[in-house]
Amino acid sequence: MLRARVLTALALATLLIAAMLYSPVSISAAILALILLIGAWEWSAFLAVALPWRTLYVVALAALGLAGFQYTRAPMRFESLMELGIAWWLVALIWLIWAPQRVARLAAAVAGILALLPTWIALVHIDAYWGRGAQWTLFILALAFAADTGAFFAGRQFGRVHLAPRVSPNKTWEGVLGGMALALVVASLGAAWFGVSAAVFVPLCLAAAGFSVIGDLTESLLKRHVHLKDSGRLFPGHGGVLDRIDSVTAATPVMTLGLIWLGVGH
Repeated sequence: MLRARVLTALALATLLIAAMLYSPVSISAAILALILLIGAWEWSAFLAVALPWRTLYVVALAALGLAGFQYTRAPMRFESLMELGIAWWLVALIWLIWAPQRVARLAAAVAGILALLPTWIALVHIDAYWGRGAQWTLFILALAFAADTGAFFAGRQFGRVHLAPRVSPNKTWEGVLGGMALALVVASLGAAWFGVSAAVFVPLCLAAAGFSVIGDLTESLLKRHVHLKDSGRLFPGHGGVLDRIDSVTAATPVMTLGLIWLGVGH
């Protein structure tokens, strides 16, 4: 299983890097949209509704994504969307701490909208409108994946103290520290690559990595509610799309808004 996980990750990373760096924005936007739609389909399982309602949920998310992308082309609206995304993840943190056993169908549906849409819009917006947009998009993904990967291997090797046993019994504080350590390495490399001040860039990256844990735990909460181990079976050794992008959904608005404040994007 570990070998399949590593090989799958390498293959996906190679394809994604090639697509983001060497294809037109329309193609990379379509790839990100496909990831969003598959993620929306997997998220619809958390609603515990019949197939037609799950399909309608995916269609509604697609329509909202297109409308939201057009609406947020203006910098102020885009920034407001990122603030909304961060606000949602702070609410999710309260949910995880105080009421992890309470999952209403409507709450799960709204959570999917607030998790997936800001992420897709942000990544496509950055790729399309920012200088070195494709590189920034890949960096945000790499940072979240690094935090997730570091947490997996550190938790597997050293995990003892449970992080949130009522939500995800296998996640540990040692895993969180391992994820933050790998995120620190990626952040330091990113500061050098983009030529930005490490004094402000690295703390921003660590904050985004910290939020990525909330995204991971929130998906675990919803999977646990409907008795699912993985969100899907698309990727050998990894599970579904959501199992790979749950950390990305929480890290992206934090990283994006921080970069705007640093003057990198608009």
